[in-house]
Amino acid sequence: MKRRHQRTALALLTAAGTLGGAVPVTAASAAAVAATGTVATGGTPLNARSGPSTTSSRTGTLDNGATVSIVCRIAGQFISGTVTNTGYWDRLADDSYVSDAYIRRSDAEIPKCSTTTPMPAVTGSWLLPVTAGLVSGFRTRQRPAHDGVDLGATRNTPIRSASAGTVIRVVCNVSRGTCDTDGDSTLRGCGWYVEVLHAGNVVTRYCHMVRRPSVSVGQRVARGSILGYVGTSGASSGPHLHFEVHVGVPATSANAISPIAFMRARGLTIR
Repeated sequence: MKRRHQRTALALLTAAGTLGGAVPVTAASAAAVAATGTVATGGTPLNARSGPSTTSSRTGTLDNGATVSIVCRIAGQFISGTVTNTGYWDRLADDSYVSDAYIRRSDAEIPKCSTTTPMPAVTGSWLLPVTAGLVSGFRTRQRPAHDGVDLGATRNTPIRSASAGTVIRVVCNVSRGTCDTDGDSTLRGCGWYVEVLHAGNVVTRYCHMVRRPSVSVGQRVARGSILGYVGTSGASSGPHLHFEVHVGVPATSANAISPIAFMRARGLTIR
């Protein structure tokens, strides 16, 4: 078996066995593909993680034999795998990572991952779930029942847990049809959404995801763990993240508070 000590990749998963199904290949992502590969673990699922190390939180699994489309590589923890021994990792289109030690692929040149992608602002134990501007505020005069803020992130932007906690809800919420298609303003509901319970009975809610979230109820998540990806499912007229903060369990309209004020108190600015 050929050793590839100096190879790694950022990968776009294109087969079943990923976080609830295949990840669609968009025109933008397809143009960046450098090579294809196959998960080769000998039979067990391959863990996908939030960073290039086994200490990073697990975001999902890939089945043995799943096909990956490789985009770029990044240095990380050294792994002795079934294909090779390497310190390079493959980053997936959803910004999760797998060790290149378990990916069988061609010898095509793989570029290094760019480090210029903006990351959400972080202060202390909290961060902003996406890097995006405010497009609709909390309980404005125009939308007095709007219990969160809308952040204008683009489709498929990773949505990150604002702090460490436990996933308590993973829900498809739409008045008709399915959350697996784009919604519109005639519908009601948050589409695909996740709630995370944090210390002090604070709950954060993340709405309108593009597909089934990447986490499951009961899962512990670290600050910055990927919960899902920005979309426009449910009552939504375009891709964005609807983000709520609640001070109580269960999360209700009565205990919703302004995410802008909450984050400001923690040194983070939504604007």
